[in-house]
Amino acid sequence: MLYWLVDLSDKLSVLNVFRYITFRTGGAIITALLFVFLFGQTMIDRLRLLQGKGQPIRADGPKSHIIAKAGTPTMGGLMILSGMLVSTLLWANPANLYVWVVLWVTLGFGLVGFYDDYLKVTKQQATNGFAGRTRMSIEAVIAGLACIALVELGQGSFSTSLVFPFFKELAFNLGWFFVLFAIFIIVGAGNAVNLTDGLDGLAIVPVMVAAASFGMISYLSGNAVFADYLQIHYVAGTGELAVLCGAVLGAGLGFLWFNAPPASIFMGDTGSLALGGMIGAVAVATKHEIVLAVIGGLFVLEAVSVIVQVVSFKLTGKRVFKMAPIHHHFEQLGWTEPQIVIRFWIVSVVLALAGLSTLKLR
Repeated sequence: MLYWLVDLSDKLSVLNVFRYITFRTGGAIITALLFVFLFGQTMIDRLRLLQGKGQPIRADGPKSHIIAKAGTPTMGGLMILSGMLVSTLLWANPANLYVWVVLWVTLGFGLVGFYDDYLKVTKQQATNGFAGRTRMSIEAVIAGLACIALVELGQGSFSTSLVFPFFKELAFNLGWFFVLFAIFIIVGAGNAVNLTDGLDGLAIVPVMVAAASFGMISYLSGNAVFADYLQIHYVAGTGELAVLCGAVLGAGLGFLWFNAPPASIFMGDTGSLALGGMIGAVAVATKHEIVLAVIGGLFVLEAVSVIVQVVSFKLTGKRVFKMAPIHHHFEQLGWTEPQIVIRFWIVSVVLALAGLSTLKLR
């Protein structure tokens, strides 16, 4: 809404600053951070009162893990999403359709995750949430509508093309098959982040790293001058997504204050599904789907570890890992929770730097 102040810049020149995406991104970060700081504890107290026993913990995990986390409330994603939404509506250009499409995915996935959390809390069973196929189907519908909108917003055949990093002009036009591919990216990203969210602070920092990275990619891809200089594909309008990514970064920082070990609240599916879907949608909008696999490599690793574990057990009756997702494998090996979390943070930062390097290596 503040973007509309630009219309008054001819009367008060200082208002012209609201024209700049970089300024509004900074404002979005600070606003979301302050929102979560101010209202976070109230939300935690309210959720603890409503949930009683809190989030159920997997019984097959380490005993210390079960004891330490029992009774901690979940649905902390509500803190992140509310801060992100308020900040985005305040600082982003409301006329930009890319912002609304990504918000549709974020809030849609958030609602699916909220219902899943609700079922787990009310039934007090960690694995008795939303039926897997039903949940995935709803996510696919939400992502599908968003992908169709992104194709319509795009530039001709380029909107259905898959772009490859390290190559200046290499792009394959997949036609409308691109929509199916994009749905897979968004749904996969949402569920990969969901699988990563298993230890205090483990998911939120890599999410913030990915959001910051794609905030930069959005800004550069949506700026004709920078896109030409870096020889990446210019996607008009996507620069405004940097404001939304900034809002996620700010809200994530605020949430980390409460989620740092020992966590006062868990993100839950409400947050992890929404944030993963958001990152996937931004990647599709900016035509950096493959780069997402690099920047979000930690999420990919977590998801692959689960797939490998399930396939191996069904085919051979043996497990590759002591426990999946892979962060629980290291926990079973004797790594402490802070060791796992911080080392995974380091991995996420390194992967983000590797992904961002593809912007220049063309």
